[in-house]
Amino acid sequence: MSPKVYEIDGIVPVIDETAFVHPDAVLIGDVIVGPGVYVGPACCLRGDFGRLILEEGSNIQDTCVMHGFPGTDTVVKKNGHIGHGAVLHGCIIGEDALVGMNAVIMDGAEIGSQCIVAASAFVRAGLKFDKRSLIGGVPAKVMRQVTDEEFAWKRAGTKEYQDLAIRSLKTMKPATALREVEENRARMPSGNVKPLFETKGD
Repeated sequence: MSPKVYEIDGIVPVIDETAFVHPDAVLIGDVIVGPGVYVGPACCLRGDFGRLILEEGSNIQDTCVMHGFPGTDTVVKKNGHIGHGAVLHGCIIGEDALVGMNAVIMDGAEIGSQCIVAASAFVRAGLKFDKRSLIGGVPAKVMRQVTDEEFAWKRAGTKEYQDLAIRSLKTMKPATALREVEENRARMPSGNVKPLFETKGD
């Protein structure tokens, strides 16, 4: 099950052998996918202008887009976590940071390490955020500092995606849908991460 990989101007994407890239993802040109990375279905990583880098242990989930202007690098650093539908354009996502679902991070923006960007936030071009900032809004601004509890939740969620990369490499394969539900149907392996709102009362 190979992803859709395209060479352009003689430059071919690079995928580490321990990374999982879904076969419905599209990688074009100057894309570098590091060890243990997870790339979800329908992601579009267009390295036809600038370079795109996913560092070790990071993940980029379903329908995300990475792109950048010529001569730029768009980078998700080690253990970065990019939620469903996010758009990264010519920006830097720091180590152990999380970008929430449908957030947009614009050119020249830098999200510091261990930051959390809220779902649907819009980070304007050129903005830089310090370590452990909770960032939200349209346009985005610092709301407060990320708590230890929130960062522990983020780190646990990223570990689930690192495990998912391994599970996917080992067990994902094309299949034919069943016509009815089997008796005693198995469930997916249960992880230890609950939605953040459910942890607030713990």
